[in-house]
Amino acid sequence: MALYPKLILDALSHVRYPGTGKDIVSSEMVEDNIRIDGNKVSFALVFDKSNDPFAKSLVKACEQAILTYVGPEVEIKGNIEVRFKKPLPVEEEKPLSQVKNIIAVSSGKGGVGKSTVSSNLAVALAQEGYKVGLLDADIFGPSVPKMFGLEDARPILEPVGTRELIRPEEKYGVKMLSIGFFVDPNSAVLWRGGMASNALKQLITDANWGDLDYFVVDLPPGTSDIHLTMVQTVGITGAIVVSTPQEVALADARKGISMFTGEKVNVPILGLVENMAWFTPAELPENKYYLFGKEGCKKLAQELQVPLLGQIPIVQSICEGGDGGVPVACNPDSATGAAFAELARNVVKQVELRNANLPQTKKVEVKK
Repeated sequence: MALYPKLILDALSHVRYPGTGKDIVSSEMVEDNIRIDGNKVSFALVFDKSNDPFAKSLVKACEQAILTYVGPEVEIKGNIEVRFKKPLPVEEEKPLSQVKNIIAVSSGKGGVGKSTVSSNLAVALAQEGYKVGLLDADIFGPSVPKMFGLEDARPILEPVGTRELIRPEEKYGVKMLSIGFFVDPNSAVLWRGGMASNALKQLITDANWGDLDYFVVDLPPGTSDIHLTMVQTVGITGAIVVSTPQEVALADARKGISMFTGEKVNVPILGLVENMAWFTPAELPENKYYLFGKEGCKKLAQELQVPLLGQIPIVQSICEGGDGGVPVACNPDSATGAAFAELARNVVKQVELRNANLPQTKKVEVKK
C-alpha cells in the first residue's frame, strides 16, 4: 500500500479538538512536515499551551484515525510528537503580595500638604488597629524622615528566606521607607527619570514589608514617571487626591484625577481631601477663618461625584508636629488629630466599598 501525506491528512481531518469542536487539520494543529518511511508515519501535533488537558487523548485519537481510515498496517503508535507554542508560565511572586490594600496619595501641585496628609493618615490607620506601611515615593523631595523624626535612620538588610531585604524603619505603629534614608539630606537628588523609577522599585520589591492591611504611598506632586512606575509595579487599590480650597490648586487637582482615571493608569479615585480648609486660632477654637477660599474641594467632589474624605484645618500644631517628628494624628483628642482619625475611617469605608465593587467606585469623568 502506497502512503502519502494527503492520505494521512484526510484521516486526521476526522479528529476534532475537544476544546473547539473543529478538526485538527483545519485548525492547523498538524505540522506540515509529515514523514513517511515505508509503513512508518510520523508527524507533530502543536498545542497552544504546555498544560493542554487534551494532549494525550488527542494523540490516541490520531493513532486510531490513521489505523481506521488508512489501514491497520501503518506504524503510527509512538510516532506522534507533541509540541507547544507557549511554554507554561513561571509563577512569580507579585510585589507586595502580603499587602491587602495599597493607597496612593497624590496632589496636582506641590505645597498643599500631601506628605502631611499621607503621614498622618498612616498613623491614624495604625491607631485604628491596622497594620500599616508608608512609602515615601517623592524621590526628589522626601519628607517622611523629617516628619517622623528619623533623619538619622539608616535601614539595614536582614535575611528573609534566600534573600537579603531592606528592613523598613518603624515608628508610631507604621513601617516606612524613604529615599531620604539613603541620601545626604543636605544635597539635591540629581537623578534622571529612569534612575528614580529604579530606586522606587527597589524600595518596593527589595524590602521586607511583611503582612500589611494598608500600604500608603506618598507620591510626588504632579504627574511623572514615578506615578506610572507605581501603577506598573503594584496593583493600587485606589487613589486619594489632596488639594487646598483655592481655584489654582483645584485646577491641578482635576489634572491629577484625570491622570488616575485615564486609560493608561485606570486607578479608582477613593476621594478628595481638602487640606488647609480653614484656620482656627487656639484661643478661639470655635472660629473658622477661610484663608484660601471656602469649601472649594467639597464643591469639586460634588461636581465629580466622588467622596470628600475629610477637611483638615490649619493649626499651629500640624507644623510643629511635622517639624518635631511627631505627627499630629498621634493625639486623636486634638481637633486636627480628630480630623485625621475621621479621614482614616472614611478611607477604610471607601476601600471596603471599592473592594465590594459597589457603584460608588465608578470611573470619574473629569471636565476639561
